[in-house]
Amino acid sequence: MAKNKEAGDNRRVGAVRKRSQIRNKLTGTWTKRDDTTGKFLDVKDDTKPFKGVRKKGTKTMAKKAAVKKVAKKAAKKPAAKKTARKSVKRVVKKAPARKTARRR
Repeated sequence: MAKNKEAGDNRRVGAVRKRSQIRNKLTGTWTKRDDTTGKFLDVKDDTKPFKGVRKKGTKTMAKKAAVKKVAKKAAKKPAAKKTARKSVKRVVKKAPARKTARRR
């Protein structure tokens, strides 16, 4: 059975709550952000992310890049030729209505 280590061993059990981190595209550093207030708390000196803090926006950025790549491939590929079909209008003949004789 797993157990938590004693205090002061410099390890965290679980993730940091109410905080996230975002990667800066220009500098490549990670910025820690408070989710409740939206304020930026800290910037990492190196390019490694903060330990135990949720990463925000990395998956969405990857999805956007994948969508762009697919759109680019689709733009390069010529469109398939559609065969022109002559549209024929169907006429359905209705049976003539019966005339009812008037009774006198």
